[in-house]
Amino acid sequence: MLIAQLTDLHLRPAGLAAYRMVDTSALAEQALRAVAALDPVPDAMVISGDLADTAADEEYALLSVLLRRHLRLPVYVIPGNHDRRAAMRTGLGHLPGLGGSGRFLHYVVEDPRLRLIMLDTLVEGAAHGELCDERLEFLDRSLAEFPDRPALLVMHHPPFACGIGHMDAIGLRNQEAFAAIIRRHPQVERVVCGHNHRPVIGRVAQATVSIAPSVAHQMELMLRPGVAGAMVMEPPAFPLHRWTSAKGLVTHTVYVESYPGPFPFQTQPSPPVQTAPRRGEEQSKPQGGRPKASVPHISAGGGCLRIRQR
Repeated sequence: MLIAQLTDLHLRPAGLAAYRMVDTSALAEQALRAVAALDPVPDAMVISGDLADTAADEEYALLSVLLRRHLRLPVYVIPGNHDRRAAMRTGLGHLPGLGGSGRFLHYVVEDPRLRLIMLDTLVEGAAHGELCDERLEFLDRSLAEFPDRPALLVMHHPPFACGIGHMDAIGLRNQEAFAAIIRRHPQVERVVCGHNHRPVIGRVAQATVSIAPSVAHQMELMLRPGVAGAMVMEPPAFPLHRWTSAKGLVTHTVYVESYPGPFPFQTQPSPPVQTAPRRGEEQSKPQGGRPKASVPHISAGGGCLRIRQR
């Protein structure tokens, strides 16, 4: 089973730039083309929040058009702090899980191979995330329904501190309550998130937690405390999660842009291997009488690698 995970599209209407410099509509379309070009095509795609930048109706309408234009696979989405539930229901109500009338946009995708539990961490009007008692109860109940079936949790706000201070300040607030539920349910295979615009790996209880990079702009890697955040135009990318019952979940990073290649590793015969002269033989000299330059030789010995000149 293959699951592509896009996150933090920050869509703006075509022709308008996010933060006055990022053409997020063009970058989102480029990412969707990259998903569609994968071979084999994924079984599903999840978008882990911040679909839109300002939650305008035009932004969700544009995403709907792009999804219909490029993809022929199931798409599951959740809100991020830039989104609004009502606008998502209006513009994307045709997608699974968004057509109901409940308070939150959380739901379960019941695939026989791997259950997807889509969580809503949005606090409308705020940048941080939270799982209130109702949402925590939904998570606990959903996991308790099938304790023997592996589950993948999808959420926007990361449930751990990554060391980038200004992002940790707007992460998930009640992390201990979330961790307590994960600890009770060992079938949680992975928790995947967005929000931080960087690839980061962590752990909550027994579960691995991964934060995906954005398919638009990235966040500067700044681990010094007290420094204001800034964005960088590092290459957009997205995770491709591969589930097998034998090996569990393995994740590959897919870069959105095209690069030179692929090239074969070997295009011509290998050069002849130089061997050291036998004991008692003089090292041959080229014309002019100058000795050959010494060649570094690496050999293993004593449990480590040693480099010697010969």
